[in-house]
Amino acid sequence: MTDIIIYHNPECGTSRNALAMIRNAGVEPHIVEYLKTPPTRGLLVQLIERAGITPRDLLREKGTPYAKLGLERPELTDDQLIDAMMAHPILINRPLVVSPLGVKLCRPSEVVLDLIPARQRGAFAKEDGEEVVDDAGNRVGA
Repeated sequence: MTDIIIYHNPECGTSRNALAMIRNAGVEPHIVEYLKTPPTRGLLVQLIERAGITPRDLLREKGTPYAKLGLERPELTDDQLIDAMMAHPILINRPLVVSPLGVKLCRPSEVVLDLIPARQRGAFAKEDGEEVVDDAGNRVGA
């Protein structure tokens, strides 16, 4: 059994699509609704490092207090950005997926396919109708 963790927001279409692709491979991931159960600071730092991104890369702007908090200011340190994400978990972009193959911010959602060791079991189209996986389980356009 493949152990996959998805830091998920069920209100987010990209997050729902990534979750559905994991399930399309026959894997039931551990789902962390991070707005209800935010990661600890230490875990968040570790996830950022393992994903090979910066705290700024993980910041979500749309639908968050990003502008109100002045988080666009380039002089803010990584620690200050992480402080903001800890105080306002909605600032953490999603979905963040952890698997034996690595950690990635899965935007666009089909990035999750790189993290699933199991083959897709059939066709998959995103909520907007975009075909991502064909009937044979192969990634479309890859």
